[in-house]
Amino acid sequence: MEIVVLPDSESVAEFSANIVVELMRKKPAAVLGLATGSTPIALYQHLVERYRSEDVSFSEVVTFNLDEYLGLDPSNPQSYRSFMNSQLFDHVDIDLRNTHLPHCEEAQNPRKVGAAYEREISHAGGIDLQILGIGANGHIGFNEPTSSLRSRTRVKTLTERTVQDNSRLFKPHEAQPQLAMTMGIATILEARQLVLMATGESKAHSVRQAIEGPLSAMCPASALQLHENVVFILDEDAACELEGLAYYRWAHAKNQLLVGQHGYFDEGLTSLDVG
Repeated sequence: MEIVVLPDSESVAEFSANIVVELMRKKPAAVLGLATGSTPIALYQHLVERYRSEDVSFSEVVTFNLDEYLGLDPSNPQSYRSFMNSQLFDHVDIDLRNTHLPHCEEAQNPRKVGAAYEREISHAGGIDLQILGIGANGHIGFNEPTSSLRSRTRVKTLTERTVQDNSRLFKPHEAQPQLAMTMGIATILEARQLVLMATGESKAHSVRQAIEGPLSAMCPASALQLHENVVFILDEDAACELEGLAYYRWAHAKNQLLVGQHGYFDEGLTSLDVG
């Protein structure tokens, strides 16, 4: 595990984009796991800029999103398919046939949809790099507190806290979904590299629990402690409650010497670990 603390949210987005671009340059047909929400928007803006400057191509990339609201038509402006189209897919050279979300229509069996999504990921060779955010209650994807650490893609009922946090994205007259399909924690942990982005003081408590707290289903993000190759990329506000902050800064400086020589995706360099 590596903890990277940067001055602000823009620095977090740029640092994260550099990791994604490094992978895509080394593996043009990379399989990316993508996230929605406010935090990764700046990351996608950086990736669009890098594409427009001919720094990188998405033509061979395959993507799998973490989650999607249950029953929403992909054309619905509140769907995560619409979000990904507007924030990234419509602005780069990606083949939309290679972009996947765990969409489940009302008439479909969610268990069958979840199992099919797992098979799609496996058929693509697994996820090379999974981008994650974190909820104020420690959720990753829509794996809310008490989610099984061995969970797979399935339906989850959103907590009242999550519904409230997301309500700002819905207009007063719009019905807000309270159920979603989400990759499970075990699915997330099978990605070869994980990058968790967090910005803002509202995420500070969940970030501390994820990094320094006990492994617990009550903080689903704490499961990332089990992964050998995960990078937390935080701004100062999101990192403000970390007890080991001084050490993380020191270790990151040392780790960057290795990254400079090998990169994050050098063959045989499986982990940059602070301890």
